Amino acid sequence: MAEWVELRAGPLRMWFDPEWAFLRRIRLGDREVLRGIYAPVRDAGWGTVPPRVSNVTVERDDASFRLGFEAECKRGAIDFAWRGAITGESDGTVRFAFRGVARSTFLRQRIGCCVLHPVKECAGKGCVVEKPDGSTEESRFPYYIAPHQPFLDVRALTWEVAPGLAAEVRCEGDTFETEDQRNWTDASFKTYCTPLALPRPVEVRAGAVVEQSVTLRLKGAVPVAGGTGSPCGLVTLGVGEQACAPLPRLGLGVASHGGPLSPMEALRLKALRLSHLRVELRPSEPGWREALTRACAEANAIGARLEVALLLSGEAEGELRLVAEAAKVLQPRVEHWLVFPATERAVSPPGLVPLARRYLAGARIGGGTNRYFTELNRDRPPVGELDLVAYSFNPQVHTFDEPSMMESIEGQRWTVLTTRQFAGSLPIAIGPITLKPRSRVAAEPGELPPNVDPRQASAFCAAWTLASLAALAELGVHSLTYYETTGWLGVMETDRGSPLSDELPAQPGFVFPVYHVFDGLAELAGGEVVPVASGDPLAVAGLAVRKAGMLRMLVANLTAEPLEAAVRGLPDLISFHRLDETSLTSLCRAPELARMKTGRLANARSGQHRLVLPPYALVRIEAAW
Repeated sequence: MAEWVELRAGPLRMWFDPEWAFLRRIRLGDREVLRGIYAPVRDAGWGTVPPRVSNVTVERDDASFRLGFEAECKRGAIDFAWRGAITGESDGTVRFAFRGVARSTFLRQRIGCCVLHPVKECAGKGCVVEKPDGSTEESRFPYYIAPHQPFLDVRALTWEVAPGLAAEVRCEGDTFETEDQRNWTDASFKTYCTPLALPRPVEVRAGAVVEQSVTLRLKGAVPVAGGTGSPCGLVTLGVGEQACAPLPRLGLGVASHGGPLSPMEALRLKALRLSHLRVELRPSEPGWREALTRACAEANAIGARLEVALLLSGEAEGELRLVAEAAKVLQPRVEHWLVFPATERAVSPPGLVPLARRYLAGARIGGGTNRYFTELNRDRPPVGELDLVAYSFNPQVHTFDEPSMMESIEGQRWTVLTTRQFAGSLPIAIGPITLKPRSRVAAEPGELPPNVDPRQASAFCAAWTLASLAALAELGVHSLTYYETTGWLGVMETDRGSPLSDELPAQPGFVFPVYHVFDGLAELAGGEVVPVASGDPLAVAGLAVRKAGMLRMLVANLTAEPLEAAVRGLPDLISFHRLDETSLTSLCRAPELARMKTGRLANARSGQHRLVLPPYALVRIEAAW
């Protein structure tokens, strides 16, 4: 990953990410003014074409900068080249401009500037929207997630950053509008070009020029900035005194590669003490009975129940009858059923769950969507008919880099808070939670399938998963289903190994680092979550659970840089051990060693415990409570 370039514009501090041509985290002290500015190229299917950035030039001092670069976006029929120019002035003015030329004819959904507004500083706050004709109207950033665009026909947005100080973002070169990206777990409101109401995709002819700019200005008296806004350094974690929620039921999905579990794989999965194993069935398609039979056998082998997701066609009643007949024979131990439409409508329609109750007995029956929270938010189900409400998400709908994926943790929390607004106290079941969007598209020969991320086998995946678990567990979510059991999308490599080991390097029979996250929680089913407050949620996350007089806390470094954490609120005497680059190989070859390993004892100093955290390291802490 290319190193970020630190920049200053008067009182503002920010970073340029040269890998993605992304100006990130524009801060006034500890206040975030903008989460970022960038200019993506989105193809006809909304895929983002990664830029190849070159010739980065930087001139900077303590109060201003000039930065330039060139970028190429090439994939399939798309060949688009552009130049970027970013400037920062001593009065806090920042301008991001680009000029691009199409070197081929292609279809696009969007080309141009996107401005990301931070959720923490903006949600629920007032703003002024300037229209292309110069008129203005007062409005407000939505507090809970807005199903549709809160602002249309935008030329400029102005909002309060601090008492007596406003920020203005002015967009030139197209008509802009704003959407609530928390619908996809992005932790931002996005102001973007090309309104969605216009016909799309748009043909871009070879030789066409696209030119846009975004200018950020501060208006008013700049307060004395507190803090540094640094993404690294010493981060404080505060452990609460009282529990806030029961630990959610945790599960994994049945492996989509179709192979059976080996005895060793089953043994290691059984050690995780999972609540459930998820299986998706499409009764209108062949093979669903075999899939249910396999899921029953694997769930029994690892000591888990089943989460059965049924995707029903227009012949739902007949399909439910067939599933009920199969269940009578197989006698699956079902944690809950989820019933979704397999048709174009993404959300369980009225009457579907009551219909399912006529055929499926002995477990809760839920509905919602098998797709993103967006669909649930835009087409809210009849919650009075449901025993629980379900949706899924992943962190790579819009961006794919590690820092943006970590930022999505905040967005995950907002999906739960918003669901509570229309579902009340109805239990929430989230899953599958995956690193990449799920896809049934076959892979090209010699390539990983589009739903597989090589980082599945990395320490990054473990850190991201721990942060996700911590954020959602504190909100009292009923159940969480992540990933799969084995293989490319799992928590361990199969005993046979990967057919594309160069693309996803993992040794046959090894567990992935993320396995140790679930292993660290295995003994805590039925425990209570104790809140943990992070001084920098983008840098360090912690999940604390107490059970039977013991507290276990998992801490993760969410960055690619080493840092130090100070943990407060723990007993004076703790034991801990760390999973990092020095111990990764041995503990992933034989995860049983992690359970047998005696943690190092440590005493608090000045009421806190200091932890040294290498990049994406995971630490397990235990103490009497």
